[in-house]
Order: sequence, then structure tokens, then C-alpha cells
Amino acid sequence: MHDLVIRGGTIIDGTGADRFTGDLAVDDGVITQVGGKAGAASREIQADGLLVTPGWVDVHTHYDGQATWDPELASSSWNGSTTILFGNCGVGFAPVRTEHHEALIDLMEGVEDIPGIALAEGLDWDWESFPEYMDALERRDRVIDVAAQMPHHALRVYVMGERAIRHELATSEDIEIMARLTGEAIQAGAFGFTTSRTDSHKTTSGDFVPGRYSGTDELVGIGRELGRLGAGVFGLISDFEDEDAEFEWMTKLSAETGRPFWFLLTDRGTDPQRWRRLIAGAKAAEKQGASITAQVAGRPVGLVLGLTTSLTPFSVRSTFRELDDLSAEDKLARLRDPEVKRAILGEEVSDRLLKVLPPLTQAIATRWDRMYVLGDPPNYEPTQDQSVAALAERAGKSPEEFAYDYLVGGDGNAKFLFPVTNYVTGDLEPVREMITNPDTVLGLSDGGAHCGIICDASVPSFMLSHWGRDRSRGERLPVEWLVKKQTADTADFFGFKDRGRLQPGKKADVNLIDFEKLQPRAPEIVNDLPAGGKRLIQKVDGYAATIVSGETIFERGVATGARPGKLVRAGR
Repeated sequence: MHDLVIRGGTIIDGTGADRFTGDLAVDDGVITQVGGKAGAASREIQADGLLVTPGWVDVHTHYDGQATWDPELASSSWNGSTTILFGNCGVGFAPVRTEHHEALIDLMEGVEDIPGIALAEGLDWDWESFPEYMDALERRDRVIDVAAQMPHHALRVYVMGERAIRHELATSEDIEIMARLTGEAIQAGAFGFTTSRTDSHKTTSGDFVPGRYSGTDELVGIGRELGRLGAGVFGLISDFEDEDAEFEWMTKLSAETGRPFWFLLTDRGTDPQRWRRLIAGAKAAEKQGASITAQVAGRPVGLVLGLTTSLTPFSVRSTFRELDDLSAEDKLARLRDPEVKRAILGEEVSDRLLKVLPPLTQAIATRWDRMYVLGDPPNYEPTQDQSVAALAERAGKSPEEFAYDYLVGGDGNAKFLFPVTNYVTGDLEPVREMITNPDTVLGLSDGGAHCGIICDASVPSFMLSHWGRDRSRGERLPVEWLVKKQTADTADFFGFKDRGRLQPGKKADVNLIDFEKLQPRAPEIVNDLPAGGKRLIQKVDGYAATIVSGETIFERGVATGARPGKLVRAGR
């Protein structure tokens, strides 16, 4: 008598092999049979017509704080992710001294746009060291599994204090302590170490993150600790200002330690060939005995612009900003006043607001050819004739007036998509090349981050629905390959050895998917973070069930109340 049998589904096992029909049996949270006809079970699920896949292993999220108070971890859990990894981009909340709580909150808010008020309310800080943080994560119940990495910026502030915030170079003693603490984190089950060396990561006050200008001797010292332990992955966000120099130290360190490296890769409008050069750099490193992989996103990284999100095309106009403190209903009513409309559209962009808002704001206020109606279901590969500029021309309006009328129409929840990266050519062909390159790993869903402006936790669902079924502007990709890319491949790269495949002995993390109905819905704003903090969420249709360790956590999008999720410790 099995605990659970999923009967008659179309099994895509995560290995990349062709699909097949059969049963899947589970006992004590572990898969015991795949294919054929399984025996009787205490509980059965009829899966005729459904895809049966492993749960997604999402390796780039930012639930570092949310995982300490939120058992559901949406939107990732809604979108079939059964294992999530955070501690990315060098930001996190451990190790930490009491006097640096606010500094780490400010850092996370600045880099990842997670409301500081929510973090201040939600974090109870019942830890100081990284092993204590892991213990705190282990004490919480949740629906899916979580895992963590050691974040460099938090580590640097813990060891160096104000010297880290002032971007002073680390001493040999500082480096020795950082290496030792990283080793303790790895031994406590951290899956690796991450840092960022990019101008795009700043605090809320506009300062660069503590590790922005760390010397390579500091990074090498920490990386050698991973090599000494023979465990952990080294993750890097870099501007690659000197591509040769950056690859030189990474290549030497990876070859020396035997540890895999990853760096974040997207396309860049000012340098369209950059991503190809960086992948070539990773390939060249492989020939020198290193293991360097580009982590790539499966769709455009795009800002969601609407009246309820953090930015709109009119956020740099003073009259519009005067309405910020109104309720959503009152703001919408005021914006529908013809006099208010006339005042806002007749107003010049405010230089004062341009200085205090993110650098992209000027482009958002002027590049109507790069802004698209998002829609429901959302369109992440729009054509140029679907841009605001083109739609306005057909409507006989200026782009400003078209955008204004669209946002204040209906119920006021209409939104635009403004791709920042991965849409330089106006289609997803560069993204297809990146994700199909053998020297890349899929990531950058950023689940839990960019709460008021980006919502990409649905990327795992999008990978199947868009790339495997709906894409009309170019080549589609085999569903079996897409499943492998975000299950076995992500699990293997980071060392999740017990999951990512539907095979006997593997953990019973399973998605049952109605493939024809699989569809992410339009992002929406809710105020359900601690202290009423707002965030974008994204629901999805088509998941008949999501199962973690043999327990069903969602049925047709409805939570069952089961909370089998655990902290995953590397090597355990």
C-alpha cells in the first residue's frame, strides 16, 4: 500500500528524456515508482491529461526576510517552485550585529526594493551568526523548501563595521575572519557565497553597496575557503568594467579551488555584443580548468508601470506626485478630472524629481517606443506595433495622452511593461540564445524582490507556457528540455542532490499541470506585507496540484493548509 499514487499522467521526469504515460508512487515523502501501473495507495490523484513534472528549483530569489515570517512564499509557491534559494546579489540578513539591523534593511530596500517598513516590522532578529540564522529558518513552518547562501555585503559589515560602509579595503585580518565565517556558513548548510560589484546596486540613500569596490584579494581569500571545504558555489554580479581582469581572477580561483562560479548575464542596449563576449569568456575559462557559468533570465526583465505600482510614466511630473498620499480610489477620481489631466499633461518633466527617482525614470517618461501594454494575460514578447508610441499614433493621440487615458481607464489597474534588459532587439531571440547555451543556468526570477516595480516569480510557468506552447515570433523549445532546465539543471548546479528528477529515491516534489491552461495572470498590487507594505503578486492558472515531500500544498490554486516545507542544508 503506497502513501500516494498519481495515476495515468504524462510524465516528464526532468532528465530531458521523452515524455511517457504511467503512474508515480510515493512513500514517506520519497518517489518509489515511476511509470507502469502502481499498486494500491492510501491516496490517489487521477492525472489523465496532465503533465507530471518535478517541482521547480528556483535558484535566484530574495525571500531572506520573508521566509522568517511568511509560510506561503507567494508568488513563487503559486507558480510551482518547490525549492527556492536566496542570499543572492550579496544581500541578506546574516551575520549581523544589533547596531547594523537598520543598515541591512536599508541595503535590502535599496538593492531589492523590499519595503523597509515591512522588513523592520517582520524581522524578529533572533539570530546573529549565519548558523543561527539557518536555525531560525529551520524553526519556521512553510509550504515549500528554502535554502540560503552567505551574502558578502552583510558579512563585510559584520566584520568591518563602518569601514565596510565607507568602502575601505579589507585588511588581511578582515579577510581571514570573513573566510572563517563563510566556512562556518558552508558547514551550517549554506549553498555558497554571493557578492555584487555593480553600480546598479545602491542603498536607499544612493551609496554603493559595501562590497562594490572590494579588492580581488578579499574575494579570493573567501573563495579559497570554499575550496578548502570542497563545497559551495561562488556567485557574482558584476559590471565587468575590465572583462579580462574579472575573468582572470575568477578563472584562476575556480581552477585552483575546483568550485563552480556563476555570474549574472543579461543583454545591454549600449553594448549589444557584450553578452556574447561574456559567454565566450566563460567558455575560455573552461579550457583552463575552471567552471564558470552565466546565470540568465528566461524573459525580459521589465518594470511594471501602473497607478498602484512604484512608478508610472508621470512620476516625474510635480502635479502627479502631489496626489501620492491619496488613497487609490481618491487618486483615480482626481486623475479623471479634466483639469488635473490638463495640468499633468501640460507640465514639463521635473528636474528635481529626476534627481531623486531611479535613473531609469527619465527613459520611462520619454521612451514611449519601449513601453508596451502588459494586458491580462500579460504579453512578455510584444511587437513594436504594440508599443505606446504606435498605439497612440493609431488612436490619433500624443503618447502622453494615450498612456494617461489607458492608466486611468477601467478600474485603474491597467499596467504597462517597460523592458529594461533582455529586449534590446525588440524580441526574445537573444534570450533564446542565452537560455539554450550549454554554459548557462536559468535564474533571476527575483522572487520576493522589487516588490513595487518588477514581478518575475512566474518565470518558471512562463518558460513552459511561452517557450513551449505560445511563442509565435520565433522558435519554440521542447517542453522536456524546458522542464530539465529548471529542475535537474538548477538542482545539479547548486548541489541539491535529492531533487530535480522524478526517479525512485528522489524527493517527491511534483507539479501536475494542465498544459493547455497554463498561464500567468497579470501582476497585481496587494498590501499584505508586515506594516501594510505593498508588493506585486502574480497568480497563475493551470496547476492542478503542487506536491512537496508527498504532501499536496495547492489544488487548483487553492492552498490545502499543508506545510511540509523545510530548510535545506547543503550536503545534508
